[in-house]
Amino acid sequence: MDHDAGDLVDMIVAQWRLERPDLDPSPIAVVGRISRASRALDVRLKEVYATFGLGEGDFDLLVTVRRNGPPYRLTPTQLGEQMMVTSGAVTKRVDRLAEVGLVRRVPAEDGRSWPVELTAEGVALTQEAMAAHVANEDRILAALSPAEREQLAALLRTLLISFES
Repeated sequence: MDHDAGDLVDMIVAQWRLERPDLDPSPIAVVGRISRASRALDVRLKEVYATFGLGEGDFDLLVTVRRNGPPYRLTPTQLGEQMMVTSGAVTKRVDRLAEVGLVRRVPAEDGRSWPVELTAEGVALTQEAMAAHVANEDRILAALSPAEREQLAALLRTLLISFES
């Protein structure tokens, strides 16, 4: 692995150093790379979701319900909180996934809400899609050693926590 090879962001930073020597363009080296990496990740992740006939939001809803364990059922409010999306977005996703038989709404004991539950088909598809997703993420990160992955995860955690506080 050649960690010293330059990239487009290095060129941009160098150009700004020449054009505006009064500014420190070093934040571009981090933010620019995170931004570019985010766009590249989206493309690679969506390719795998599509092989299962899923969009990003569909995948997110299915794995959110699945990772909460049996009986693979969450209320729309819980889904919105855990996926960090609006109730309208949850409803659209649930409707779409119910239409293809991957989830169903079940009456709650209190009669007020209709929790969303994975069907047997939903559980099976989620098992397969999640395995493919993790393998894809492993391929995406292949350029980094296990220690580098841990270091990057820790740095990104610190950054994200700063946004949330």
